[in-house]
Amino acid sequence: MPPTYTPFEESFSDLFHDVQTSGIFADSKTFIDATAKQSVAIIIQQYHELKSSGKLTTDQLKAFVLANFKLPTSPSSDFEADMTRSAAEHIENLWEVLTRQADHHIEELAPRTRGSSLIPLPNPYIVPGGRFNEIYYWDSYFTMLGLAESGRYEMIENMLDNFAYLIDTIGFIPNGNRTYFLGRSQPPFFAAMVNLLAKEKGNEVLTKYLPALQKEYDFWMAGASDLSLENPTHRRVVRLQNGTIVNRYWDDREGPRPESYPEDLELAEESAQPNKELYLNLRAACESGWDFSARWFADGNDFTTIRTTELIPIDLNCLICHLEETLSIAYLLQNKASEANDFAAKAEQRKTAIQTYCWNIATEFFEDYHFPSQDTTGIPTLAAAFPLFFNIAKPSQAAKVSKKIQADFLKAGGVVTTLMESGQQWDFPNGWAPLQWVTIQGLRNYGFGLIANQIAENWTTLNVKVYENTGKMMEKYNVTDMNLGAGGGEYPVQDGFGWTNGVLLKLLKN
Repeated sequence: MPPTYTPFEESFSDLFHDVQTSGIFADSKTFIDATAKQSVAIIIQQYHELKSSGKLTTDQLKAFVLANFKLPTSPSSDFEADMTRSAAEHIENLWEVLTRQADHHIEELAPRTRGSSLIPLPNPYIVPGGRFNEIYYWDSYFTMLGLAESGRYEMIENMLDNFAYLIDTIGFIPNGNRTYFLGRSQPPFFAAMVNLLAKEKGNEVLTKYLPALQKEYDFWMAGASDLSLENPTHRRVVRLQNGTIVNRYWDDREGPRPESYPEDLELAEESAQPNKELYLNLRAACESGWDFSARWFADGNDFTTIRTTELIPIDLNCLICHLEETLSIAYLLQNKASEANDFAAKAEQRKTAIQTYCWNIATEFFEDYHFPSQDTTGIPTLAAAFPLFFNIAKPSQAAKVSKKIQADFLKAGGVVTTLMESGQQWDFPNGWAPLQWVTIQGLRNYGFGLIANQIAENWTTLNVKVYENTGKMMEKYNVTDMNLGAGGGEYPVQDGFGWTNGVLLKLLKN
């Protein structure tokens, strides 16, 4: 029997609500990541007795939580860098700090009563760092780039085995190994991870993970066979007017995000959207990994107009196309020609859809497709580099993307994520490691090495400068002013940091 996990917020119900709306913790993720010191039933009983005795003050509530829960810690934030080491040496030293061992101890109590949001994993893994003390799906691919440079292929395989375990037991790879992520995934880089390991260990890696790759695909494509002109959407699949099936981001759970509970309640008061739709669009944007960006906003500026589920994202469909190509190769290795040909055909159909629907003829750039209006969004972002990264763009399209990235996105510290200064963390002036790598490699794929190398030089210079000034590797950076830190988002800038370490080490060693 696969394990069952009752989400932390459901286990503690009104206690969870009271804590998250009380403001006793500056970060809404603190309590949801705490671990109960005794059984859920006992804590709930004691809490109800405390509440029934009279009006509960904020101080009393905090004292109760501290007495009954162990709060999360951030070892990477307390790590003191040896400043005699280079940035590359610092990263090599950080791998151990960011390593978490197999979570067997969490299962000492039954999942229903253990009072933790952590989903146990059977093998060691790397966490991003800072407030993020669990594995994250798409982060892990970029972390693995650095692990490969360090020769830590055993850790890469451990992490792949963990993801395969999640696919087998839960049915998909969640955003992270927390119960509050059980409704959503993240950009599906599993196939890219498998291919990364296969480059080192050979094609047997594709055969080993073929069952998990197929289940991953089945998750993203669930309901596709039931779509019609009258019913064109279901969860993560969308049928376009000509019958082409493409993907969108989604979340199978409803309501405010437990890890950002008060923030979502506050936004709901400001938004004209029905609460159910607003929360779904917020959750879907979290599945994208770009939480948050004006990319998802109807007017390109106002957070309350978020409409993630109405968009066909460029990056997501490029990733699914790569998954289809990988499945085709894996089935061919098993001499299953019919399945191999089927997935090859699906990949070609999706390539055509990306080249057609996500290409804005007027701006000469890849953009997300707004399927209700049957038009691109007109919002340029670095997601446009994904068709180059996965060799999906036509050469003529790639040339125009390269030109615009050089003209508009390239800054002193790398490439900026979007051109909109909305105050959201995935917008101007911030740059993020994963998108630097996708852009650099995408440009190289089409022969634009000079601009790719300029981006790499600018980014590594910024990363090393910040490290030399602070002893830290950051989650994100201000790439427009190398003397300022990054900003925006629902939490302070984090240090650690898994994907920054991975991408920087890859660039420094190549």
